[in-house]
Amino acid sequence: MAGWRDALIEYLRQEAKPVEKFGHQPRLYALTRQIGKTLVYDDDVVFAACWLHDLGVFVGHRPEEPVALAAWDNTAYAVEQTPGILAGMGFPVEKIPAVLDAIAMHQPSGDPGSIEGMILRDADILEQLGAVGILRTVCKVGRDTRFHTFSDAVVYLRKAADTLPGKIRLESARELMDPKARVLEEFLGAVDREAGDLLF
Repeated sequence: MAGWRDALIEYLRQEAKPVEKFGHQPRLYALTRQIGKTLVYDDDVVFAACWLHDLGVFVGHRPEEPVALAAWDNTAYAVEQTPGILAGMGFPVEKIPAVLDAIAMHQPSGDPGSIEGMILRDADILEQLGAVGILRTVCKVGRDTRFHTFSDAVVYLRKAADTLPGKIRLESARELMDPKARVLEEFLGAVDREAGDLLF
């Protein structure tokens, strides 16, 4: 493993707060490897983008005041910070623009023009589905401005189940998506059966 990769992992290990947010990066990179197994792409670009795309959501990097946080563009922050971080770790500077493009387009609403960007975006969508997507959402209840109650989390998860599968671009990602989408649908059905209109 290149020295800059070790340095980047260690940097994120320190910066990812709350602590469970650190797990998203290695899982995301593992998904990109599965998605890209038959594709030709630059793994350095995908690796760097995986580890830095969410820098702006970490405590210490984002504003804490609720009004400022509600208006915060965490992706723009990550794009702004990434060049200095990567250059300082010995990452090939000629590849930094490709990393920035992948980060800028990683949201489901993004429209990546590179294969690296498509791989990252599809992997990030997959992380919002299935059991992991449920855990990542529910753990935010009470500490994220979007999620005050379980009902808020369920509304978000229902929207994810309805909209995200159709946004996957790559066939290899679609193959990974089906079981995750089924888990999320089964969970939402169980919530309806168990709580009905009494979920708060």
